[in-house]
Formats: sequence, C-alpha cells, structure tokens
Amino acid sequence: MIADLLKLEAANMGLPLSADNIQAFEAFAAELIRWNRKVNLTAITAENEIAIKHFIDCLHLAPYILNEDILLDIGSGGGLPVIPLKIVKPETMMVSIDAVAKKINFQRHVIRLLGLQKIEAVHARIEDLHKTHAGKFSLITSRAFTRLDNFVSLAAPLLAENGRIIAMKGLGAEDEITISNEILRSLGFSITAQHSYCLPNSMGSRMLAVLESCKPA
Repeated sequence: MIADLLKLEAANMGLPLSADNIQAFEAFAAELIRWNRKVNLTAITAENEIAIKHFIDCLHLAPYILNEDILLDIGSGGGLPVIPLKIVKPETMMVSIDAVAKKINFQRHVIRLLGLQKIEAVHARIEDLHKTHAGKFSLITSRAFTRLDNFVSLAAPLLAENGRIIAMKGLGAEDEITISNEILRSLGFSITAQHSYCLPNSMGSRMLAVLESCKPA
C-alpha cells in the first residue's frame, strides 16, 4: 500500500521515486509502526496515513533543498521531515535535533538500518547549539515544532549568511503568520514565499513559509 501511494503521489508532485527510495520508505514506515508500540513517536499509525501525512507531506520540502545545503531540522521527533528528505536528497548534509532521547535513538536506528550517509541525529536542546554551531546551516526547517516567531528566534543564531528558514505549517497558518509578522521583522526576517498545498485523499491542507533575512547587507 505504501509503495503504490508513494509512487503515485510523488509522481504527481514531479518527484519520481526510485525502487531504492520506495524500499527505504517502506522500511522506515515499518520501523515507525514497530517502535511506536513502545515509544510514543506519532499518533499516525495507519500505513496510508503514514505515506501521505508523513512522507508525501515532508517531500513537499524537497524542491527547496540544494545538494550543497547544510540542513538543520529542529524538533524532528521521529525523523520528520529529515529522514524522508535524506532518502531523496542523499548528497545534502543534514542534521536533526530533538530534546527527547528516545526519539533521537529511533532516528539513529533508522539511519543505521537504511545506511544513510551525511546525516547526524543530535540529542540536545536547540539553545545548546547556539555557541557550537552558530552560523553553520544554510537551511533550517521545522515541522509543526512551535509558533513561527519562536522557531525563527531559536533558528536565527544558527543560520549562515544568506541562509533560508522554512517552516512547515498546518491549519491556521495564515493567522499565525499575521500574528508573527511584527516579531519576525524585529528579528530581521521576512517571509519571501508561501506555498500552500492539499494532501491527497482529503487528508488536510498545509503551508510552507520561506523566510530570509531582511537586514541590510
């Protein structure tokens, strides 16, 4: 079921998946379901919903990622969106961070299982990286992590010059953006693009908000 859904919907997005990609996604889904019986990783456990609400949703970020990017995924939980992105963008260096050890342990298990390279899962609070990784990342992402202005304030010290921040948002995104705009400007950022999309099979609407520095060079 996962294979058929992924092939169809990724192709509809203009992102054809290889047989190896599909195999990796199937293995990831199986481990997510297996681990979730003991470790609370996700409320979504049906295979068709994992395929669409997790994997297809995350893959909407793929066109924004360059091979030369150094990507940080904040609050990545069970490895979303970082692991789906790594499966389809193997050349991009990626780091995920989460404060919950069991979630990072799961990510490390999947990374080993799938033989993924150029990816690191870090157990830490995001504030812990502000000194050690300041200005390191060209792209910082989050998926339903925290309110937009809070996410940007946490991400900003880690962003490289001319870097981008992309927040994955769900229902109520427009209101959240309106509320956050003034704070975002005070932080030196502005929203330069918004991409709204609907998930297949009436599984919800989503938005990507792309932010860049609006400080004078």
